[in-house]
This record gives sequence, structure tokens and C-alpha cells, in this order.
Amino acid sequence: MWRDHLTEIIVFTLLFLLVSAMGFVAARWRRPQDMAHLDEWGLGGRSFGGWITWFLVGGDLYTAYTFVAVPALIFGAGAAGFFAVPYTIVIYPLVFLVLCRLWSVSHRHGFVTPADFVRNRFGSPILALLVAITGIVATMPYIALQLVGIEAVLKTMGVTGDSALARHLPIIIAFAILAAYTYQSGLRAPALIAFVKDSLIYVVILVAVVYLPYKLGGWGSIFDAADAKFQGTANNPNDGILLNANNQLQYVTLAFGSALALFLYPHSITGVLASRNRDVIKRNMSALPAYSLLLGLIALLGYMAIAANVKPLPGAKEGSVDGNTVVPLLFDQQFPDWFAGVAYAAIGIGALVPAAIMSIAAANLFTRNIYKEYLKRDATPAQEANVSKITSLVVKVGAVACIVFLDPQFSIDLQLIGGVIILQTLPAVALGLYTRWFHRGALIAGWVAGMGLGMWMLYQIGNPATGKKHFAGSAFPLSEFGFDTKKTIYVGIVAVLVNLVVAALGTLVLRAAKVADGPDGTTPDDYFADEGDPRVSTSADSADSAREPVA
Repeated sequence: MWRDHLTEIIVFTLLFLLVSAMGFVAARWRRPQDMAHLDEWGLGGRSFGGWITWFLVGGDLYTAYTFVAVPALIFGAGAAGFFAVPYTIVIYPLVFLVLCRLWSVSHRHGFVTPADFVRNRFGSPILALLVAITGIVATMPYIALQLVGIEAVLKTMGVTGDSALARHLPIIIAFAILAAYTYQSGLRAPALIAFVKDSLIYVVILVAVVYLPYKLGGWGSIFDAADAKFQGTANNPNDGILLNANNQLQYVTLAFGSALALFLYPHSITGVLASRNRDVIKRNMSALPAYSLLLGLIALLGYMAIAANVKPLPGAKEGSVDGNTVVPLLFDQQFPDWFAGVAYAAIGIGALVPAAIMSIAAANLFTRNIYKEYLKRDATPAQEANVSKITSLVVKVGAVACIVFLDPQFSIDLQLIGGVIILQTLPAVALGLYTRWFHRGALIAGWVAGMGLGMWMLYQIGNPATGKKHFAGSAFPLSEFGFDTKKTIYVGIVAVLVNLVVAALGTLVLRAAKVADGPDGTTPDDYFADEGDPRVSTSADSADSAREPVA
């Protein structure tokens, strides 16, 4: 009953309205003379310094996925859920230099999206189209994950009903407000709100990791309770506070695959391209692992919920439970109402910031690489900005559809499915920053092979516990390939390896057959351009270079 959570609702609402007001005010923050340009609306003028980029990228990558989905997975499965911690540690050394090269070539040519780069690098509008579609499709389930986080908070406060409309209406209202200030302010809105979001999360977690162990009898009691829970259930032999022989391969491949995928997402690249110069990127890639410490502490909330005997709220289907509510319920049961309201606001705002960036990134892909490439090649910068604004609204609707139709056991599966999809752009985007060896036709063939295999594998994955027969996760049983084992492997790793093999073999065949390749519109010096370099172009005409590669 919502009346029992009145204080929490008031605190949550006030903080939500505060950040919404900041979202609208952001249109005047660092306001340029002309907002009707993708460089301004979609990339914040490419002018963000170290601190803004820190909060923007951190707010972009550490989301409701962090606060809700990871602890929920650990609550339900144990150690396997900690894969999120090592992957956010190893990713930054992997992309330290890669993102600097992407920033330089993008600023040299005025690229707004990774598909812009692919179009210019390989001289292939078809390959660029595939990268753009992949980015949009992979982003929608990630936005849906933010919806799940808000829904878990609202359900805990008792403001959602039993019918489908009543259950989703508060989320629709919240995202309508998000859509309004994103439409008006563009990337400046989440950049400004990220300051509040990250501050709230740091306060909530630091209080929680000190207070909750004290109240629950110490860390020893927490781990003992978690161990007792998993030993007392036989639902899944892979569950437990330690990994075992059956889930170690899944853990390693999932962590590494997720690391490779993280900065292939359009929203991650958007935050990077909004940076002022290469040094800003280097400093942030060096410092952002500090968020991984926070992530590890947040993950432990799953074990704390077990020790506190938290019982998840009922799910949408009769007889099911909603594991995503364990963290909100933990705060509701263990903290005063006012602090629980602050924690709920941290989760809710933690969903709005990345959702805004993701919708902007997906909209930029559609505008630059579909609308301008195929529908209106002579579109003006103002027309591009307007189309992006409208598309960002449509993307949010698609995210809601992901929740309705996919309905995974753990909300984290939404992000993992998106990871399988976005990984198929790795050969063209990430490797393309270092080598032009791959033939554009082979890259297209590799994408088709990897995406086809990945979708087939995801379709085969069911979940008997929830009754879902398809798309119920990303852990593929090796027994499906004829091996006599209970081990599973992350679908994304298998799919991208097939992608790379096909791309490499295809390149050898096409070059041997002397099939013409596309021209490379970049030069070696493009990958080292920096702020103040006369080669860096940010003019309205720079977008044309993404469509007119030189021989």
C-alpha cells in the first residue's frame, strides 16, 4: 500500500523533480549560439572537460544495471553475478589508446557516430548501415534495463498496480518527463544531472556498506547466510558463493565479452566524443576504475539482502517473483523512510541519466547513417538535429517493447543480449581503428555470420524456472554443440569469434579474387589529431566527409 511509503514517495518525488528541473535548465548551460546542430545537441559542443566527462561517462556506464540488476543476479545465483566487477576493471586498459584514436579521427572529420567512421574508413555505406542498425537495436534493451530499475523502485513503494497499464503507467510518466528535457537540452541534460546522480549513489553506498554489516551481524554472518541459502537449494548446481567447474567458463567469457562490448555501445562512444581533447580521455580512462570499487560494494547488497531475509515481491506472472526488487526492499526494511527515499531517488536518477544518453546516441545513428545517407542527403544541420530529437523519443518506445516481449528472469539479461548484438561491430569499429586490412565485403559477411549465429544461440536458451523457452539469457550450454558437459559459454564470445574468422577468410578470398575494395577516407595522421590542431574540424560541413571518402 502506497500510504505506508508516503515519506519515501515524497523524498523520491522531490529529488526526481529537482533533477527534471535541472534537465530543462541544462539547455541554458554552456548554451551555444545555435543548438540546431548535432555537434551541440548530440555531443554537447564537443567541449566537456575532465570533471564533466568523469561524471558523464561514469553516469553513462554505471546505471540502474549497477544498482538493481547486479545485486539481483548475485541474490539469485551467487558468485556468477560478480562477473561485472572484473570486466569493468579490465576494460579501461583495453580502450585507453583505442578511444584516443577514435576521438582524433572523429574530430578530424566531424564524425558523430561509429558508423560515420566505418563509412569513411571502409568506403562502404552498407557496412555503415549495418553498424548503425546494430547500435540502435543493441541500445534498446539497455534502455529497457533502466526502465526495469525504475519499475522496481516504484513497485516497492506501492505505486504500481496489478494490470499491465497500472504497472507501467508511472514509468511512462517518468520517461515522458525524461523525453521532454532530453528533446530540449540534448546531451547537456544528462551531463548536468550526472553530478547529482553520482553524488547520491556514492552517499547511499558508503552509508550502506558501513551500516548494513553492523546491523546484520558483520560480514561473516552475511556470507554465512548466503552460503547456507545456496547449499540448501538444488534448483541450479551452478549457484553458490564460489564458482565451480560448470560455470567458470561462462564467468570468464562473459566478463571478457562484456568488456569488449562496453565501449562499442553508441552511448559510450557519445560520451567520449563529447570530450574536449585526448588528455581528457586519458585521464578518465585512468580514473574511471574507481567506479569498479563502488560496483563491487553495490554487488554485495545481493548477499546482504539474503542475510536480511528479503523476500522479492511477486512478478508479473502468477507464481513468479521479481528479483529486481531485492535492493529496494532491503533499503525499505533496514533504513529509515527518509533515507530509503534518497536511495530510491539514486536508483531512479541512475536510470534516467544513461537512458537519456542512450536515446541520444541511437537517434544520432539513425539521423546520420540512415536518414541523411538514404532519405535526405542534402539535410541541413538543423534538419539533422530535429530528426535526432524525434528519433530519441521513438527509441524510448522501443525500449518499453523490450520489457514487454523479452521478459527475462533477471533484468541483467537485457544488457547481456544487447552485448551479444553490439559485439558484432568489433571488427569494423575497434579493429578498423588500427588496420585497414579487412575487405569491406568480408566484414559484411562476418557481421551476417556472427549475428545469425548469435541470434540462433540466444533463441535456443530457455529458462524452466520461469517457463520462458527463448531469449532467457546469454549462457549457452555446450551440450547443444554435442559436448558431454554441463558447462555453458557466453553467446557473444562465440558469435564474435565466428564473425572474425569469416571476416579474415573472406578477406583472403576477395583479395585473391582481386575484388575491388572501398577507398579509405582517413590518413595515418588523422588518428593523432588533438585540440587546437588545425586538422580538427567541427564545422557544419564536416559531416560531408563521412560520406565522401577520398581515393
